[in-house]
Amino acid sequence: MNKIIKTLFALLLTVSLLGCTNSSSSSNGDKTIKVGATLVPHAEILKDVVAKELEKDGWTLEVVEFNDYVTPNTALEEGSLDANYFQTLGYMKDQNENGGLHLVAVAGVHIEPMGLYSKVYSADTEWELDDGSTIGVPNDTDNYNRAIEFLVAAGHLKGTGSEAELNGNKDLNPHDLVITPIEAASLPRALDDLTAAVINGNYALEAELPEKLGGALIVEQFNEETSVRRTNYIVVKEGSEGSDKINALVKAITSDAVKDYIENTYKGAVIPSFVDPEGKPLN
Repeated sequence: MNKIIKTLFALLLTVSLLGCTNSSSSSNGDKTIKVGATLVPHAEILKDVVAKELEKDGWTLEVVEFNDYVTPNTALEEGSLDANYFQTLGYMKDQNENGGLHLVAVAGVHIEPMGLYSKVYSADTEWELDDGSTIGVPNDTDNYNRAIEFLVAAGHLKGTGSEAELNGNKDLNPHDLVITPIEAASLPRALDDLTAAVINGNYALEAELPEKLGGALIVEQFNEETSVRRTNYIVVKEGSEGSDKINALVKAITSDAVKDYIENTYKGAVIPSFVDPEGKPLN
């Protein structure tokens, strides 16, 4: 009988210890925030500043780096990320509508002005696009429209439209520019085959184009309305907006430390923009 009692006691003790171990592991896991981001400047901001801010409140930040605009959203939808950080409201909405995703923005962090970059022309000298110049633009819907609006605002096009509507249309495209959509991340590498390209700020920074080419020929400008549209947001899967993890992440990424880092590190190539999805200031 004593042997049976001892055996039962040992089994109960083992189960109890396993329960404690599992509870401890779960608790530790709950204090880790996993965020997907493109490399520059998003992952840099997260690793260099946000991680330290989160540590102050007992959180651990895990940054998962991506080289494109598609997989960070599918990973978030599938649940392998708590949040991602790389996209504008327009891009997120387009992905929701066309990709069947269920994502929501919770906090704006910064703006990356698009720039027109070229290996044919130099920003340090007078330049003018020749008729028939081949201009690369991002091929996803939101960034394509943004690039075309940028070219219109700069006076290189007279109106917006699809590639088919613009190419060969003298009314909208009086200089016969050849608008060439290319995957956004590939535009810096495609410059050798283009007259110029409208490139998102993160990919221009990652390719060190401002340093290598002496800056952009022209840089995107913003007003109050376009500032909200062009802000890069922390995005989460619908339903997790008010979780402890996301509240902690938003607090850390909209801190003064992040604002100072952005201004001192990128010197205008990245602009702080702490706003909610309605454009209201977060602090």
